[in-house]
Amino acid sequence: MAPPNSVKILELCQVAPACSSTNPSNTEFTLPLTFIDIIWLKFPPAESIFFYELTESSPTVFKSIILPKLKKSLSHALVNFLPLAGNLIWPQDSPKPIILCTPNDAVSLTIAESSAEFGRLSSNEIREAIESRPYIPELCISDTKASVLALQITLFPNKGFSISFVTHHAVLDGKTTAMFIKAWVYICKHQELEKNDQPPLLPDELIPSFDRSVIKDVARIETAHLNYWSVMNELVLKSDRRSLKVLPNMGESGPSDLVRATFGLSREDIKFLRKKVQSQFDSILKEEQNHPKQMHLSTFVLTCAYTLASMMKAIGDGSKKVYFLFTVDLRSRSLDPPIPNNYFGNCIAGQHVAAEARFFMEENGVAMIAERFSEIIKGMEIRGFFEGAKERLVDLASLEPGTHCLGVAGSTRFDFYRSDFGWGEPKKVEIASIDRTSSISLLESRDGITGGVEIGLVLKRHEMETFASLFVNGLKDY
Repeated sequence: MAPPNSVKILELCQVAPACSSTNPSNTEFTLPLTFIDIIWLKFPPAESIFFYELTESSPTVFKSIILPKLKKSLSHALVNFLPLAGNLIWPQDSPKPIILCTPNDAVSLTIAESSAEFGRLSSNEIREAIESRPYIPELCISDTKASVLALQITLFPNKGFSISFVTHHAVLDGKTTAMFIKAWVYICKHQELEKNDQPPLLPDELIPSFDRSVIKDVARIETAHLNYWSVMNELVLKSDRRSLKVLPNMGESGPSDLVRATFGLSREDIKFLRKKVQSQFDSILKEEQNHPKQMHLSTFVLTCAYTLASMMKAIGDGSKKVYFLFTVDLRSRSLDPPIPNNYFGNCIAGQHVAAEARFFMEENGVAMIAERFSEIIKGMEIRGFFEGAKERLVDLASLEPGTHCLGVAGSTRFDFYRSDFGWGEPKKVEIASIDRTSSISLLESRDGITGGVEIGLVLKRHEMETFASLFVNGLKDY
């Protein structure tokens, strides 16, 4: 583990949106939350770290070239993403929280330097989960106000640097975060540091849409979720019904003996799993004398099914229940009205797979779990994406003790590994918050091969070592 004094804070600063014709210094910007945002109101922030390896990253180069360019481009990027510089508040005269950005608001940026081993932190190998914590800033959240975004840039002298992003889940989802990162990257790569002229114009797909009219609460779940969170504030936080604090059981750090590691499935692995799972499923139907049918065996379904099966075998207690939450991006769906791909905010619908752990551990467990995923995803298209949303939050709160409550963070569609600020693409992208949210992370493969998947996990050490063996050898034995 990295020594506790390996990270030194060099600077704590605030980066405000640059003044421009579209952002005069005296303007105020407000944006209401939608019912989808409110679903995530009390969930912990999303945290990710991008590690960049450099051949020349001396403190002099970092402070005179890299850091000024990152700061200036960040300020220009925020002009189009004003809510990120603001705060989440809940005015007394408002039925729900809103995002408010005032002329004095800015994004908190921490500048640090680390003597830790860059190669270790940016590798896929098993290491203590707590080692990532010094590179992640805290997002300021109180009863009355919550920051939307916090950043930290950490220099590893003569090795590289990292940029970490901490975002409030009630304000933006992963797709919006990815859009902001791409906008910052675009401006940073195309700006000229020595000139004070206007920044490069962003492509249309990187200019966010704040049109809330496209989000329709057809299931009428906004009030139900607001009421539920208000009750939780009183019962759990012993606080005002409008408190914006994250619920303790949704944001506390896990046990100190947790480790993290990253695993991969290549495009060929996915093809192999698809063929094998469909074959197993056809055999099951044949034994039951049912007609063959085609399952929805997407890369997401296969990756989740295979990973969960390996996890449950590694943990080894088949008597416990598994409750696995996942989300579907609504921007790519045929909805009325259609939701633009550049929509700013949460635009995801949640679902879950629930079963006893032994179900995942059976010989045909991957095929049976893949079938569950397939049926649920196809059912969402037919019945509606928010069917059962009111009940799901209550179900989560009433899960029996010992239940494996898991989720998924990230997406292979975010293109995080293409985030080149001008000094090369990241060597490693880590979704760090999975150690607090009991999630697995999914990203596109870093090697640039289309169809590959990178999977991040946090488990106890003995579980991780068993999982590693099962995951690798399982593909050979399958």
